[in-house]
Order: sequence, then structure tokens, then C-alpha cells
Amino acid sequence: MRALRLHGVGGEVVLRLDDDAPVPVPGAGEVLLAVRACGINRVDLLTRDRQTPASIPLPHVSGTEVAGDIVAVGPGVTDWAPGEAVVVDPILHCGRCSFCERGATNMCLKGRVYGVQTHGGYAEYAVAPAKQLIRLPSNLTCLEAASMAVTGPTAWHMLRRRADLQPGEDVLIVAAGSGIGVIGMQIAALTGARVIATAGSEDKLRKAQELGAHAVVNHREEDWPDQVRKLTGGRGVNVVFEHVGAATWRGSLQALARTGRLVTCGGHAGFTVDMNLWQLFVKEHTILGSFAATRQDFLDVMRMAREGRLRPAIQGVFPLERVGDAQAMLEDRQVFGKLMIDPTLAPARGAA
Repeated sequence: MRALRLHGVGGEVVLRLDDDAPVPVPGAGEVLLAVRACGINRVDLLTRDRQTPASIPLPHVSGTEVAGDIVAVGPGVTDWAPGEAVVVDPILHCGRCSFCERGATNMCLKGRVYGVQTHGGYAEYAVAPAKQLIRLPSNLTCLEAASMAVTGPTAWHMLRRRADLQPGEDVLIVAAGSGIGVIGMQIAALTGARVIATAGSEDKLRKAQELGAHAVVNHREEDWPDQVRKLTGGRGVNVVFEHVGAATWRGSLQALARTGRLVTCGGHAGFTVDMNLWQLFVKEHTILGSFAATRQDFLDVMRMAREGRLRPAIQGVFPLERVGDAQAMLEDRQVFGKLMIDPTLAPARGAA
């Protein structure tokens, strides 16, 4: 099969399209999928650049956000059959540890991320645990469902589970043009919050308003935290949705109201940040970490998507041959929403 794999070459990691990669064989409790869609995620870049906490054996197939058709089932699989279209819940959990028993499957003591600690969807075929599947929502394409498999549940977990966003609160969605930011804006609006969105270009700011942001601020302008405070009558926002890291951290704290909550799930612009502890305790700020999402978060988001309450935003669809171009676009912040892979596309049919 054709697969885009990471190889170790001369001490460097190289992304290479292989035409002769072996088709994986589903083991006990697994299914084999013909991949119809796979999202391009920042964790793919971290894996490629060897910035994940544990080293990844090479060659490796990335791709955490996958939807496709079942073509074979492994031993012990009785709930699924070839021909069914499915989406993969990418947060793998054991189902037996103390965290899993209380529903916190994202905190599983043996947890793994599909496409990071396992092979993923940058290929024509992929295996996945049968217990991680749900049927493709009837109103979504594989591309649409896969585009929300990570961003949707992660944003839901941040805003609803961790920050406990309430109707009538002001929420700042940092980098609203990102895949997670686009869904975060929609979840915040559905909650009944007033959404203030930041982005780094006028085009992204315009698109954020089209998606329902009540106000927008360009975070490339030095005084953007002051602009946020002015939009809230000088108070600041109740909740900051942060996932950028060092580049926006200080401004995010400056934009936060007294007793406000900052929830963060990432730091692609730098994981090491500094903060003024005086401001933290005097203003009684709360800093919340948020990792991925639980199984229930995944189910909730897919249900809302099926009901038409959440809308995917896909900027481009690429064949396997052009994933390098797509990753470069993601690194250069040229994306609003998601970039996707369709392994069935011929190179000339790839749409940017």
C-alpha cells in the first residue's frame, strides 16, 4: 500500500511516501480500515520533529484523525462488519484503571494517542481498535467527521469540562483560526457565552466573525490584551481558551478578569512560559490544564455534529504526495480550520 512514513536518515527524520508499505493486519479486537480521510494535526509536526515525550519507533505512520470504511475485522470482533463507515476516537484507553472507571479516559494510566504511539492514517489502510470506533454520522462525510475527531472533543473538554463555561460569560478564544479555535468558538456560542476571538490576519478575523464571534482582535498588535479589556468594559474576560503557549501567554493573563479561568491544552509556540505570581493570587486567577478528551466528550461532539449544531471548517484536501506542503502551511499559520488528507486522491486532484 501507499503510506507516508517517517524514516530515520542520517540522524534526521524524513517524511517519505512509500509505495510498498505492508498492509497492516488487524489483530484481536481490531479492524482494518480503508482510510478515506485523515486530518493534519500539530501533534504530527511534534512527532516529526521528535518533540513528543517518548521517542517514536521508525518507520512511523502519523495521523490521529481518521475516518474510513471497514474492510476486515480481527479475531473477537463481533460488533462491526466490512463495509461500515466509521470514525476513530483517537484517545486510546484501557477501560480498567481508576481513571477509566470514573469516565476520565483521557487520564488513563495506560493511555495512548492513536497515530502517535500507534500507526495512524497517513496511508491507504490503517488498523484501529474496534472499541474506539463509532459509526459515521449520517449527515457528515468522512472528511468532515475526521476533521472534528480531535479538535471538537478537545475544545469541548476545555470549555465545558475543565473551565465550566457558563451562559453570559465573556470568553476569549485565542488563535480562533486554528482547527481547535474554530470549534471552540462554536462551542462557546452554543453555551451562551459572549465570544471574543483573536487571530493574526484580517482574513481570519473576518471568518471568525462569520462563524459567530461577537468581537475580534488581532493578536499581532502589541496592545491586543488592552483591546480585549476595553471590549469588556475594562473587566477582562471570565475564561481564556489558550493553546498557543509562549507567544500569547502573557497577553492571555493580562486579558483575564479577576477570578477568571485560563484553560490551556497546548504550547506549539513554546511550552516554557513565565508569569507574575502576584497577579495570580491577588486576582485569584485559576490556571487549568486540559489534555485531549474523554470518550464521552467524543460522543457528545459527534452527536452535536450529527444534529447540525457544530460545523466543520475544512480549508483544503490533499493527496498523500502533498502532505509536506500541507504541513508547511500549518507551520506558517496559513490555515483557517483544518487541512485534510484523502489517500484516494491523485496528485493532480489535490485541492489547496
